[in-house]
Amino acid sequence: MTFDKKRIEEIKKAEEEWNEKTVKPFIAKAPERKEKFMTDDGFEIKRVYTPANLENWDYLEKLNFPGQYPFTRGVYSTMYRGRLWTMRQYAGFGTAEESNKRYKYLLEQGQTGLSVAFDLPTQIGYDSDHPMAEGEVGKVGVAIDSLKDMEILFDGIPLDKVSTSMTINATAANLLAMYILVGQKQGVPQNQLRGTVQNDILKEYIARGTYIFPPNPSMRLTTDIIMYCAEKVPKWNSISISGYHIREAGANAVQEVAFTLADGIEYVKAVIARGMDIDKFAPRLSFFFNAHNNFLEEIAKFRAARRLWARIMKEKFNARDPRSMLLRFHTQTGGSTLTAQQPENNIVRVAIQALAAVLGGTQSLHTNSYDEALSLPTEKSVRIALRTQQIIAYESGVVDTIDPLGGSYYIEWLTDHIEEEAMKYIEKIEAMGGMMKAIERGYIQKEIADSAYKYQKEVEEKKRIIVGVNEFIVDEPLDVEILKVDPSIRDRQIERLKKLRSERDNKKVEEALNELRKAAETEDVNLMPYVIEAHKHLATLGEVTDVLREVWGEYRAPLIF
Repeated sequence: MTFDKKRIEEIKKAEEEWNEKTVKPFIAKAPERKEKFMTDDGFEIKRVYTPANLENWDYLEKLNFPGQYPFTRGVYSTMYRGRLWTMRQYAGFGTAEESNKRYKYLLEQGQTGLSVAFDLPTQIGYDSDHPMAEGEVGKVGVAIDSLKDMEILFDGIPLDKVSTSMTINATAANLLAMYILVGQKQGVPQNQLRGTVQNDILKEYIARGTYIFPPNPSMRLTTDIIMYCAEKVPKWNSISISGYHIREAGANAVQEVAFTLADGIEYVKAVIARGMDIDKFAPRLSFFFNAHNNFLEEIAKFRAARRLWARIMKEKFNARDPRSMLLRFHTQTGGSTLTAQQPENNIVRVAIQALAAVLGGTQSLHTNSYDEALSLPTEKSVRIALRTQQIIAYESGVVDTIDPLGGSYYIEWLTDHIEEEAMKYIEKIEAMGGMMKAIERGYIQKEIADSAYKYQKEVEEKKRIIVGVNEFIVDEPLDVEILKVDPSIRDRQIERLKKLRSERDNKKVEEALNELRKAAETEDVNLMPYVIEAHKHLATLGEVTDVLREVWGEYRAPLIF
């Protein structure tokens, strides 16, 4: 799609005439709802878009075909005509037994991949009997203290047939080690395991907060996992570089793309600095994005991110393997958009967000349950969330052709706009010395905080309408079933830990932990084999993490004003 200069000028002239003769007289009688319509990052949206907004725009350069560089239209040549996205509901609560039942239920309902939520003690490296774990065991995810818990979690679930995503960062090495060991017990070698470990520590310092160690050793552990998987677990996505939590913290769409890809650049540089060729590890890098309510902007965001990452990998890092240039991503619908008021409205929000993710070309999708602003989802609500994906996949028809909105003047302008504005951020971050330096300066955190403040101010001033919250409010009792986690879970986990420590070979555990300590005191030894060995002998998650705490210390974030 290209237009010569003469034709562009004709279109511009025709648009001016349309504005004068048609639009202005109409607006005089029926004014528009707002003086200005804006993108979330503050750019004015025109009334209508034409080829004049895509001047010097070349189809093959900007889009090309699906599965071809720069992959704007999709990472695979047949996309959903060949295979639908993986339907992966994020789940986990209470004990391993309870979560195992939920996973089997979801698989029976047609889910095609698992996504594990871990409780906060597991995420920050405390066993369930640690004082810091009190009140949090099993609350926001499943409690995993040892390999024994992991074996129960995946009991009866064949790891050679199921792809598993694990949302875990600071303790990612521990959970991946346990997963590898469960696979071995099932007779599935690690080179056949499929799935993803989040392993994105930079966004923890930016937005989420479940870090343990200072940035440098944390980055070492992250790169250890990437390099280990490249060699030993080749079908595994060794990192899921996550914009989701950046968006949840208050970033807009442009910032989500920019800060996520800037994190990706930092990881790539770190692994290359360790001596690994980019085409050895980059094909298994993956991404994780949010899907919010601005339907068309979200579609354009996914397309822009895909094109921008392809160009970064090719032009900045000289990747040669086309697989290294693919931005393969998982999407989760926007948790921060869910409302406790009129929670049934969330079903509609999630459907819109899920449709945007599909039209944007996602490889994997989690749809939030309508009750998640109130509690962990019930079986009924999670089934509705899964059915939302299935209705889009099998009834909507949007999967029958690839990138059906490609070529829309507005979508293409918006894709270009997000790419350009995100690149400005990335260049500024690189000029600071990279993402680590930008985080240390507090630049990223402040940008997100400013965006979040702007959003909240617009809500409070009713410049941004949230249905059921600041407009269309009803006074009615809340009639929603709430899932409550049994508070006795911690007692059961403590008893299990006592039994484990009394029955295991504690001498072998101590030896394995000492070997891990020695390796951690070096600077370039890959720690994954040592973590696997420790968990093989039933060292607990807390014990392994405490060894690293002793060597590296804990990180305390500075106050940023």
